[in-house]
Amino acid sequence: MYICKVQGKCVSTIKNKGLNGYSLVTVQKLNKSGNPSGEIIVTIDAIGCSVGEVVLVTTGANARFALNDTNAPIDAVIVGIVDNVDFN
Repeated sequence: MYICKVQGKCVSTIKNKGLNGYSLVTVQKLNKSGNPSGEIIVTIDAIGCSVGEVVLVTTGANARFALNDTNAPIDAVIVGIVDNVDFN
């Protein structure tokens, strides 16, 4: 699981039917100082977050379990919005 910051929305006019009903957003992992670092990845927004929010992202097989669909082509999904985090 990663702490990330939502960078923007990702629009797809055509997508796999297993992803219907879900928004796609771009996120960037936060480093130990709380600053964005690394590459930007596309995730499924399962909870309705906004650009600029700090979120929890799970990846791999666990992402499919988060949506209760083990056949969906999902590699990353947002599972929580972070209200407060101490990076010290």
